[in-house]
Amino acid sequence: MSDASAFRGRLTAREPLYGAWSSIPSPLSARLLAAAGVDYVVLDLQHGGATEHDLPGLTSAIRLAGATPIGRVRHAHPADIGRALDLGCEGVIVPNVNSAAQAREAAGACRYPPVGYRSGGGAITGGEPFCIIMVESAQALAELEATLAEDGVDGIYVGPRDLSYSLGCELDPDDPVLGPALERIRAAAASAGKPVGIHASDGATARRYRGEGCSLITVVSDALAVSRGAAAELAGAQG
Repeated sequence: MSDASAFRGRLTAREPLYGAWSSIPSPLSARLLAAAGVDYVVLDLQHGGATEHDLPGLTSAIRLAGATPIGRVRHAHPADIGRALDLGCEGVIVPNVNSAAQAREAAGACRYPPVGYRSGGGAITGGEPFCIIMVESAQALAELEATLAEDGVDGIYVGPRDLSYSLGCELDPDDPVLGPALERIRAAAASAGKPVGIHASDGATARRYRGEGCSLITVVSDALAVSRGAAAELAGAQG
C-alpha cells in the first residue's frame, strides 16, 4: 500500500491525523514542517503565497519528509481542483462551498468518469484523491447533512474564523453561538461516518478539538510559527 493510500485509509477510518499549514511558498519551509513529524501539510493556495507553479517542488519536498501533501484550493472550481491534483496534491480541501450541490460538483472534479468528470493526463497525478469540503458559513451549516450525504465527499473541514464571521460571533470555541455550531458539525459527521477536520492555531486548542471528536487537526502554520517564535525570542532577549 502506498503512503497516499495509507493516509486515505486512516482519514476515512477517522484515525487521529495531525498536520501543518503552509503559507510560505518554499520547499525548504514545507519540508521543515513535514519533517517535524506531522501526518500532512496543507498548501494554502487560497490565502498563501504558493501558486500552481510551486506545487511540484512543494509536494515533492513534503513527500520526501514523510508527510502527505494536501492542497487548499483557491475556489470550488473544477480547474483549481484538477490542477492541484495534477501537480502533486493527494487530496484537496475545498473552500467557498455553501450547498450540497456545490459539494457534489467539487467531489466530481476529483474523480474520473463515470463517477466524476475529472480530466486525465496530469503530470504527477497520484492515486485515488480525497475531497474534503470546508464548512465556513451559515449557509454551509444549513446544508451540512445534505453535503455529508453526497457521494465523493470524504470529510468536512471547519474554518472557525470564517464561520464565526458568518455567524456574527466571537472566534472562541466556548462562544454561545460558535460552540453549538461546532458540536452540530461534529455530531452530523459522526452520524454520517465521515471525519471532521479543523484549523487550530496552537497545540492546546488542537488537543481540545481532538478530545471533542475531530480527527484531522491542523496544529501549526509556518507563518505563525515564524512570527511567534521570533517575537518570543526577541521578548526573551529584551526582558
